[in-house]
Amino acid sequence: MTPLTRAEILNLYEYEKVREQRRREIIALKRVRRVAVGRYLSFVFENRATVWFQIQEMIRAERIVDDARVDDEIAVYNGLLPGAGELAATMFIEIGDTESIRPVLDALLGIDTRDYVRLHIGSEEIAGRFETGHSDEELGKLSAVHFVRFAVPPAARERFLTSEIALVVDHPNERARTVLSDEARRALAEDFG
Repeated sequence: MTPLTRAEILNLYEYEKVREQRRREIIALKRVRRVAVGRYLSFVFENRATVWFQIQEMIRAERIVDDARVDDEIAVYNGLLPGAGELAATMFIEIGDTESIRPVLDALLGIDTRDYVRLHIGSEEIAGRFETGHSDEELGKLSAVHFVRFAVPPAARERFLTSEIALVVDHPNERARTVLSDEARRALAEDFG
């Protein structure tokens, strides 16, 4: 996926003019690209539009006007875009009850360090590769937000629109499987270019 450029990023003033409309569009887009799996996990598959919005919101929240800092934000968030033949998602561990946060995070330790998260395309299984640095099993720490990539082989990409696609979690303390809707499958197929 082509990285975002400075020319695509609006300054604070111009962004405020279009923010509400773009926000509604991104909410609708993410509704299709969000996949809930099990009791606590949801995955939002990133693309240029979702990343653009995150950059704009970060610039807005931190009131960034310095060109070098804007460039830094673009570089950081471009890292969320899927590479060639990949799907990329932000995985959220969503825990509604504040008293359950620590026990649930403790129970899910290691979810990002092994092949516990997989994408099934028909009979093919693709293990997710997580960005490192979001957990430490020795210290018993797990972040509630992770970034994961799925390298989809060419043959599986060819079958993407005609196969059942499922996101599977097979962690000792959380086992679940969600079949992607046709709408989600079509949206993600666009990420392959």
